[in-house]
Amino acid sequence: MPQPKRYNSFSDELKRVFGCKVQRISVDAGFTCPNRDGTLDGEGCIFCGGSGSGAYSIRPELSVAAQVEDGKEIMRRKYRARKFIAYFQAYTNTYAPVERLASLFDEALSVPDVVGIIVATRPDCLPDDVLDYLARLGEHTYLWLELGLQSIHDKSLAFLNRRHDYACFVDALQRTAARKIRVCAHVILGLPGESREETLAMAGALNRLGVDGVKLHLLHVMKGTRLAEMYDKGEVVLPDRDGYAGLVCDFLERLDPAILIHRLTGDGGRDNLVAPLWSLNKFEVLNLIDAELERRDSRQGLRRPATIT
Repeated sequence: MPQPKRYNSFSDELKRVFGCKVQRISVDAGFTCPNRDGTLDGEGCIFCGGSGSGAYSIRPELSVAAQVEDGKEIMRRKYRARKFIAYFQAYTNTYAPVERLASLFDEALSVPDVVGIIVATRPDCLPDDVLDYLARLGEHTYLWLELGLQSIHDKSLAFLNRRHDYACFVDALQRTAARKIRVCAHVILGLPGESREETLAMAGALNRLGVDGVKLHLLHVMKGTRLAEMYDKGEVVLPDRDGYAGLVCDFLERLDPAILIHRLTGDGGRDNLVAPLWSLNKFEVLNLIDAELERRDSRQGLRRPATIT
């Protein structure tokens, strides 16, 4: 029997809630982003490729329902999943009128064996009418909102060309929490220009903010991005595999154990990834993190301050 994780795993939470194996199915609903359509900028974040950050192996030519059905067959074969969550991942999935959002989300939820929905978005794309709609939707289905924070440090947000600051994220989170919507924050560990202390300080900030979940990432260099140009010029240095795994463990030790861990690493897309190539072996990285936590005899929250100020 597998040993229990030393962190609060989201996959284990899904098993507790639904009593079976549940897998996320990524969906591209045809959204864009204010950081790419000219509203804020035309380039987007420096790490974002042409299909939206993290959105790989999706078939956007299919309808939302067809994408989910296609994903179901893959997840059944690969993971023996029995239930599914539609994950609106590509670009900014609240960047549209409420009527369009409702139509697309309802389409996904109408597919048999889909038990919930995850909506990934930016903190500057959450007007109150959208949040009110999501709150109503969350009363009837299992709902998570993923908010791209990436860093609590404004210098890093400027480096990434996010076009929002940390205060914007805090405001969005407070308005979301007031409506009792579960929030998972995206954070990139080991950003260029951030010290180890600055990176680990983000764990304490997330504790104080009271987020429900966290996704940890490393900085991927994808073909055709501004980050790739910087990397080719030697302007960006990325952590190595062992260094990243150790940083993840340091971060987890400082994170409130009640926060669900949705992800500890990412693997990019094999066809478009420039660096770090070691991230393609996702399970090797995850095993390394597990082994390091075991070596330390440590776990999530072990080094969290007893009193959060």
